[in-house]
Amino acid sequence: MKEIMAVIRMNKINHTKKALIRAGVSSMTAMEALGRGKGLVNMDLLRGAEQGFEEAIAQLGQTDRLIPKRAIFLVVPDKLVKKTVNTIIDANQTGKSGDGVIWVMPTFDAVSVRTAENGDTVLDEF
Repeated sequence: MKEIMAVIRMNKINHTKKALIRAGVSSMTAMEALGRGKGLVNMDLLRGAEQGFEEAIAQLGQTDRLIPKRAIFLVVPDKLVKKTVNTIIDANQTGKSGDGVIWVMPTFDAVSVRTAENGDTVLDEF
């Protein structure tokens, strides 16, 4: 089994949830997140703003340096990893900077709190 963590645009969460349900993956956790990717950050401008230079601060604008995002977490059986990742990509890909990122990590076990069952039996299996 694998944990899939994705950071996506805030306005794509409902579209992503519906796409995952259609793909047979209904179990997920979502939370608000703040972040930025590696692109479109002028580090000289950022350093100038951090040092208090008014010109740099004005060029950065009035917004926070971190952009509101949505983080989603899913644990799926190995056989659903590719389908889940592709579903998240299809639901979020615009071709523009800020579309998001997906991490796939090994998970050793999953346990249902309600039934104490463990392993793949507590995961979506479609």
